[in-house]
Amino acid sequence: MVDTAVRLVALALLGAAVCAAQPRGRILGGREAEPHARPYMASVQVNGAHVCGGFLVAEQWVLSAAHCLEDAAGGKVQVLLGAHSLSQPEPSKRLYDVRRAVPHPDSRPETIDHDLLLLQLSEKAVLGPAVRPLTWQREDRDVAPGTLCEVAGWGVVRHTGRRPDRLQYVSVPVLDRATCNLRTYHDGAITERMMCAESKSRDSCKGDSGGPLVCGGVAEGVVTSGLRVCGNRKKPGIYTRTASYVAWIDGVMAEG
Repeated sequence: MVDTAVRLVALALLGAAVCAAQPRGRILGGREAEPHARPYMASVQVNGAHVCGGFLVAEQWVLSAAHCLEDAAGGKVQVLLGAHSLSQPEPSKRLYDVRRAVPHPDSRPETIDHDLLLLQLSEKAVLGPAVRPLTWQREDRDVAPGTLCEVAGWGVVRHTGRRPDRLQYVSVPVLDRATCNLRTYHDGAITERMMCAESKSRDSCKGDSGGPLVCGGVAEGVVTSGLRVCGNRKKPGIYTRTASYVAWIDGVMAEG
């Protein structure tokens, strides 16, 4: 009987060790993405470290979130394209210097309003199967509540702050604005220029900011950088709607 108990304990410990050794990379509740299946994804980096996500919207332009560069004064801003792993060598990976960083003129540190950033690369990106722009929504209409969308990134995968090396993704359903604005949720903070997605243990988190919310193959929103408890069902994910900023996005890129 004692031998049996000892064996059971040993098996339990072995199982725990095996589980601990398994990679658990995930955007809270998500999973590792298929390598290079999202060729638009960008890692926005400051002094060689990943700070935010972003996505290629034109050969020389990446869209991200304005809050991402708030603490980057004097730092070297670069964009990594064609990556699945941030650290391992991959033939498609290339790091680009940033010629110009253009936050939305009305973005402010104390608010999540207008949380958009355009980054002009020092040269046109080399396009291929692993590097390709993503179509973004230009038609100003709300996505139907319940629509299943997807967000990807290299952001925090656990509340302990651990970040993955390989790209993660998660599917989240769109939440209607009225519900998102209830006092128990975001208490009226969600404007018509924003949209929400449910966050019941599946969510975008710190480091995912600036990445796209993709619905039906089109970027509908950009993950905001606002301070928020990830994975809390009462604090749904907030995204800046691209369709509300068509004139600004087109105008900045036309100047380049």
